[in-house]
Amino acid sequence: MKKKLAFALLIALSISCGGAQLVIRNIDNTARKLQTKNGHFEMTEYTAEPKYGYTMDYPINLGFDNERNNPRNVDYFFKALAGPNGEEIQWKKIDTCCPFPSIKSSTGAGTLEIYEVTFGNQTLTFYVNLFERSKIVCPIGLTIKKD
Repeated sequence: MKKKLAFALLIALSISCGGAQLVIRNIDNTARKLQTKNGHFEMTEYTAEPKYGYTMDYPINLGFDNERNNPRNVDYFFKALAGPNGEEIQWKKIDTCCPFPSIKSSTGAGTLEIYEVTFGNQTLTFYVNLFERSKIVCPIGLTIKKD
């Protein structure tokens, strides 16, 4: 029964998201999870990929611990970042979209979360995947916060 419900949910979300199946292009489930320090990931690298985080097919893949820990990983990620000139950033989840099959979800389907990041008068929108992994790096438009 649970699988039928998950399948129905996946179909409904697919239709509401335009019907196209999401293909995430930057998954690397062998990537190591970053260590944390002072409540954030110890990030040291910047991406060279301009799409990283800004599009559905190149989301920020934070990996999977368990479904209850996912919000903590989002906080660890964004707390490691600052605006382009070191400004404090604020982030908030604004939507969920883009279903895809995932064995790492209790429902059999994963989704992307959409976050708005603001600093000064600027707002950036990022896609975050909490089900798959890839190397976690700083997206273009932000900097790594100095401790």
